[in-house]
Amino acid sequence: MTIRIRAVATALLLCASGAARAGLPPLIERSLLFGNPERAMPLLSPDGTRIAYAAPDDKDVLQVWVRTVGKEDAKAITADKKRGIRIYLWAEDARTVLYLQDNDGDENFHVFGADVETGNVRDYTPFQGVRARVVDVNPDFPDAVLVSTNQRRRDLFDAYRLDLRTGALTLVARNPGDVSTWVADARMAVRGALVTTPEGGTEIRVRDSATAPFRRLLKAGLEDTVALEGFSKDGNSVFLGTSIGHDTARVVERSLRGKKQRTLAESAEVDAGEVLVNPRRHVVEAVSFATGRTEWKVVDPSVAADFEALKTVNDGDFEIVSRDRADRMWIVRYTRDRGPVRYYLWDRSAQTASLVHSERPSLEGLPLAARQPIRYQARDGLTIHGYLTLPVGVEPEKLPLVLYVHGGPWGRDTWGYDPTVQWLANRGYAVLQPNFRGSTGYGKKFLHAGDREWGKAMHTDLVDGVSWAIAKGIADGKRVAIYGGSYGGYAALAGATFTPDLFKCAVDIVGPSNLFTLLRSVPPYWKAFASIFRTRIGNVDDPADEALLKAASPLFAADRIRIPLLIGQGANDPRVKQPESEQIVAAIERNRGTATYVLYPDEGHGFARPPNRMDFNARAEQFLAEQLGGRAEPMQGERLPGSTAVVRIVGAGPSSSVAGVAR
Repeated sequence: MTIRIRAVATALLLCASGAARAGLPPLIERSLLFGNPERAMPLLSPDGTRIAYAAPDDKDVLQVWVRTVGKEDAKAITADKKRGIRIYLWAEDARTVLYLQDNDGDENFHVFGADVETGNVRDYTPFQGVRARVVDVNPDFPDAVLVSTNQRRRDLFDAYRLDLRTGALTLVARNPGDVSTWVADARMAVRGALVTTPEGGTEIRVRDSATAPFRRLLKAGLEDTVALEGFSKDGNSVFLGTSIGHDTARVVERSLRGKKQRTLAESAEVDAGEVLVNPRRHVVEAVSFATGRTEWKVVDPSVAADFEALKTVNDGDFEIVSRDRADRMWIVRYTRDRGPVRYYLWDRSAQTASLVHSERPSLEGLPLAARQPIRYQARDGLTIHGYLTLPVGVEPEKLPLVLYVHGGPWGRDTWGYDPTVQWLANRGYAVLQPNFRGSTGYGKKFLHAGDREWGKAMHTDLVDGVSWAIAKGIADGKRVAIYGGSYGGYAALAGATFTPDLFKCAVDIVGPSNLFTLLRSVPPYWKAFASIFRTRIGNVDDPADEALLKAASPLFAADRIRIPLLIGQGANDPRVKQPESEQIVAAIERNRGTATYVLYPDEGHGFARPPNRMDFNARAEQFLAEQLGGRAEPMQGERLPGSTAVVRIVGAGPSSSVAGVAR
């Protein structure tokens, strides 16, 4: 019996009751949705002979594996003991796979190198409490990598040239105190710097050589977004994503001398997304724009035929994730709403695609739900875009609704496969995902409409989305939950405090409860972004903003909480630290409220280890079933095997009348 058939058979046993007869499909096991993928993110080696990908070992820990193209000779080249490896890339020597790993979620990532030929693994940045990042790899310098670390000062990142053979780190750009990002040119010289100004704006600095002094190329105010995407081949111009002079961000090529520039790609509806720059020719090939779904604007005619043909390979949205040095072969990622991510090997000469693998083949063919782009009007007339997912097999009338709020908040939801969305829809819930004001991608006016609106207009945008779903007859107004992580966790706490009558329950994952303690405890390496926090949230050091921040902090309105909460926290979270959850749990207890608090000692900002991830989701599934009446796959035992969950229950706890029962 295959995994997929076994899962469906098990699900049939679990749901032989009312909801199944009403038309809902069998339950999909949580392990299929939230366990490790079978194989993920294949990357082609620079010489085109090998593919590296992530897959679990016999202990279910994600490792990097390498196989020869056209053969099934895969072998693991890493031996991570616990968290698994999720961030990796090929070095240009075609024999070293670089990967990043931290310690139990503390985000102090080290850069490691695994040698495919010898099997040796080396920590290239073995500094305690230091965070490292890969800045650049370059095919013309196969034995070198540019990295940045905060080893000199924890609040600043300097750029270094790493020799892969000797491990030597040579300083190539010393941070003057305000640089957040370094950018290299076609010759691997650090010639670009992105700075966040004290006012919350952006400054781009450039220099004419690797040793010349930096000078200002442009300075933008806090209302504009500017990104430095790279240098042209000759080094005389740069590619920028910029909203200067427009509402939406477009991609331009700008000369380093004077102000001459030309627009390469733009949209009046949404900001430019991914900018695909050829790694050898250093030209912009294409730019993505995500309205409801992702579309590509081809800039370089040499790839026009490829992009047109790639539209026909699969019905999902695609992106180029890897290519060989000769640019003959690409690996293309397709994301779909009703199926797992698939990867194809694209032969540019033959114009043919062959499947590399599906990330989760056990999900292929299962009854997953369609994710529909939607829009509605906020109470002040602002148009809010988002996504609505409805459960398969039932009429979209008076359904229990989960308002699923994205993190950031300076990010956005996009179309495609989302395991949490599919899980909730399969359990019988309608899932609403608004891109509320302050979300990125919809222009600078929309972004800055969220400034200083935490707990205010950003929250009422969510409330208005629920009202829209109720008015449409989709949602049952008496069965609405609010669910999210990071900012989404904050939104869940805000829903429980600021609009307690709207929601039946709330699920908060690593969400801040007190903006004063949040802003005073950010990691030192976020220093460059402190001005953005002051501008968009509030200035914790300015007495004039005290009332604003207090009013936006759920902690200070905890006496208004009347609904049950489920709260999840990683003990090593460097962004939203453990006291953020501890404070609100203590306040709920003082006010005789109800909450279940789950702490994972070996996690950070989110739950990376599959046993912990599935443990929390099992708890959330039963919690939602108790409160909203959806379905639940039973949870076996007090915690799932391998999980480190430490559970504290405050108050009487929710009713257990339907806990663990598939209805």
